[in-house]
Order: sequence, then C-alpha cells, then structure tokens
Amino acid sequence: MECFEHLTESVRRGCTAVAEAGLLGAADHPVWVEFARGMAPLAGMTAEALAAVLDVEQTSPRRVLDIAAGHGLFGITLARHAEQAEVVALDARDVLAVARENATAAGVAGRFRTIEGSAFTADWGTGYDLVLLTNFLHGFDAATCETLLAKAHRALVPGGRAVAVEFVPDEDRVSPPDAALFSLTMLATTSGGDAYTFAELEAMYRRAGFAAVQLCALPPSPQQAVIGRA
Repeated sequence: MECFEHLTESVRRGCTAVAEAGLLGAADHPVWVEFARGMAPLAGMTAEALAAVLDVEQTSPRRVLDIAAGHGLFGITLARHAEQAEVVALDARDVLAVARENATAAGVAGRFRTIEGSAFTADWGTGYDLVLLTNFLHGFDAATCETLLAKAHRALVPGGRAVAVEFVPDEDRVSPPDAALFSLTMLATTSGGDAYTFAELEAMYRRAGFAAVQLCALPPSPQQAVIGRA
C-alpha cells in the first residue's frame, strides 16, 4: 500500500520509490510465509491447469524442481497427477515448512524433498525433467531473468522443460487488463521487475540456451505458461 502511495514518483523513476520494498526480495523475509499460506487456494487452481497443459499423466516426468516454491502447490499438483514424479522444492526454510504441510495433506510427502536457500546461490543439482519458475521471473529485470533461465537450462536433462507461469501482456502492453495492472504493480513494488510480453520472455529463454519456446493459456486463470525446451 505504501508503494502505491508513491506511484507518481515510481513512474518517474521507472522502479519503486520505497526503499524498504527492496527487502521483500529476500527469500527469508517473513512476509513470504504469510504469502504462501494466503495464495495456496488460488495457486491450486492454476496448478491444475498447468498439469493439464504439461500433460504430466502421459509425459510422466520423474524429477521436478520447483524454484521459489512457496506453498509448493505447483510441484505438489504435478506429483499428484504423475505418480512416479519426485519433486524438489527450493525456498527459504520457514516457507518450505508451509510447502511440506501441503505435500503431506496432498499425500505426496514421500516424493517431496526440499533445498533450503536462495534461487540465486543454492545448488539446484541436475537431471530434472521439469524446472518450475512459477510467479517468479516478474520480480526481476531481464538480465536477472536470463541468469535464472540459464541456471534452469543447466539443471535440465536434454529435452527437459523450464516452465514459467506469468501475467503476459499483449505487445501493446496495456491489454489484457489483468496483465497490464500486474505490470503496474511490479513498477510500484520492485526495483526492476515487470510483466513481460511473450516476445521479451522468448528472447530471454533463447539467450539462456532454450531452442523452442511456447506460450500456453491456463484457463480459467488470467495467467499463462511459458514453456522452453532444452
């Protein structure tokens, strides 16, 4: 709310005008525990749509890495639909406690493990069929997004997929309304984040080493999936 009280200055600067907003970028900020609990019901709906788009029941991914997992619902939902899938969730310790609770409730705790730490500094490991970057790239500038996508590329098996879930505006950047509003939210609350167009995201993926990138709707969610194949 404070960020939006200084929106005019943020527009002039091209980023948040509230210095304290930058603290939210820390993975261990206590707000993310509350956020993980609060967003889980809505994320569950989008996660179901993503599982359908990825056709995980047929493609049967065996190893899934969920970056900045938060509530963990995206990886957990894939594990419910792909009985052989093992999910590795990466986030701060206190946030991962929420994800583990959700994994237990979903009956997949035996195939759910965690890595504590920051997506930027932690060792992700390798050999994954899927790397999930859901609701994460929008918090950073394009160069940082490319760094994360390149790290995802290195973590994947050949032919593996890196999947982002984002609000993706049209090329005019003012439609659809949900994506345009989200872009404004990133302007007001982050030092370099944005809601990127598909052309921008595709360029990031390709510079990170991905050969094919596609955009998929996730109805009834206003978000879309960006899927890059290694």
